[in-house]
Amino acid sequence: MTAILGGGLGGLSTGYYLLKNNINNNSNLKLFLLEATNYCGGWIKTIRTKDYLFEQGPRTIRPKGTTGLNTLNMIQDLGLSEHIAPIKPDHPAAKNRMIYVRNNLHILPSSLISVFQKNQPFSKPLIYALFNDIKSPYKEMEDDSIYNFVERRFGKEIADYAISPMICGICAGDAKQISVKFLMKTLFEWEQNHGGVVKGLMKSMFNSKSAGDLELSELAKRAQEEKWNVYTIKGGLETFPDTLHNYLVENNVTVKLNSQVEEIEFVDSSSVALKNNNGITLTANHVYASIPAYSLAKLVEKQHPVLAESLYEIPFVTVAIVNLYFDTTENLIKPAFGFLVPPIENCPILGVVFDSCCIPDQNGTVLTVMLGGKWFEEKFGANPPENMLMEIALAEIRKILKIKESPTASNVNILKKCIPQYVIGHYERVDRIREYIQVNNLPISLVGCSYDGVGINDVIFSAKTQVEDSPCVFHDKPT
Repeated sequence: MTAILGGGLGGLSTGYYLLKNNINNNSNLKLFLLEATNYCGGWIKTIRTKDYLFEQGPRTIRPKGTTGLNTLNMIQDLGLSEHIAPIKPDHPAAKNRMIYVRNNLHILPSSLISVFQKNQPFSKPLIYALFNDIKSPYKEMEDDSIYNFVERRFGKEIADYAISPMICGICAGDAKQISVKFLMKTLFEWEQNHGGVVKGLMKSMFNSKSAGDLELSELAKRAQEEKWNVYTIKGGLETFPDTLHNYLVENNVTVKLNSQVEEIEFVDSSSVALKNNNGITLTANHVYASIPAYSLAKLVEKQHPVLAESLYEIPFVTVAIVNLYFDTTENLIKPAFGFLVPPIENCPILGVVFDSCCIPDQNGTVLTVMLGGKWFEEKFGANPPENMLMEIALAEIRKILKIKESPTASNVNILKKCIPQYVIGHYERVDRIREYIQVNNLPISLVGCSYDGVGINDVIFSAKTQVEDSPCVFHDKPT
């Protein structure tokens, strides 16, 4: 038997790829998925009504790169192509992405010509950042924060007003702590190998770009041809994990909800015991753990305290999501994706997504306010009441967007320890964790956002990679 821990997108994707490999290998795979809650989908969750959608977690997916194209391949295979709602380059949500600085909203440059123009809050055209990189000295380093790297190569304004808010939007983190390898690994390597980003770019300009050996589906080809910026799924992003869940069940995967594993005991290199909350022990040949690193640490610390210590070292942050629906005939906002707030502004919110512009079939005005992240406890305390977060969100909406109306409907959701922080040294730590597993011949593979990227595409590709890299587990022995 092969077991998957966790029914979020990582666990569901692991099941999907195990089934695909099982079919390709003509093997008899007995597969169990154990989820501690009563719901599969992890942080992806949608509240649906006839007038609006409230996304409790992610709402859009990027189609770019190998990982993005891989997700589109999966989506087509699951039969979801006709449900895709793309945002193309000419859409306001693609062109209008804003930051809130000095009590004003500013649209970030989104075209080539805008790079040569002066755009507030930047004091110079962004092209000057390239000149800064050319004249900046080379500094040999193993890793660095993304803030320090960008400040060193492109200047403090780019670090403060472009990179720092972007990190808030992606992982609700502090750019001064997040590893440069999180988003700019290639640029960092250009600096280390060639002495600067521009120099590295010039030397790599003639390298062909491709999706590797990935065979593209018709949906992936369409996304490339139409140059999608992002996309979502009609009816809510929850449709994606729901469809994955159904696919597993239809292919005889045993999905057990409300099944909390309390301890993992590694018997030998091909046998692992999973002790659950009902006093029942399941024995598997191999385990794919897609649960957060801190949850896995609790399960293995009795037998492998060194491994648990490394897993505990991966930090996570809490984010509050406040969804707001205004039932008005007139749109209360200008069409845009939304805005982010640089940490230097010391604002109580991270940013706002304009869902009624990004998500189809919305009536009225729908907004999502994000709060907390790295600064959650500092700004709101350990356990703030939901009504307090609602009041803060509404106050900021009224101040920044000048919305005087009261929301017709609203929802507050506190996502505790939901996003891992890839701080300086993260990738080396993950390498040490996986090396420990390999050296000790532990029949476990680590999947998901704790290790290989926090985005939807990263999580899915992590599952694919770990299934392909794992020792053969398709010929299960009796348990």
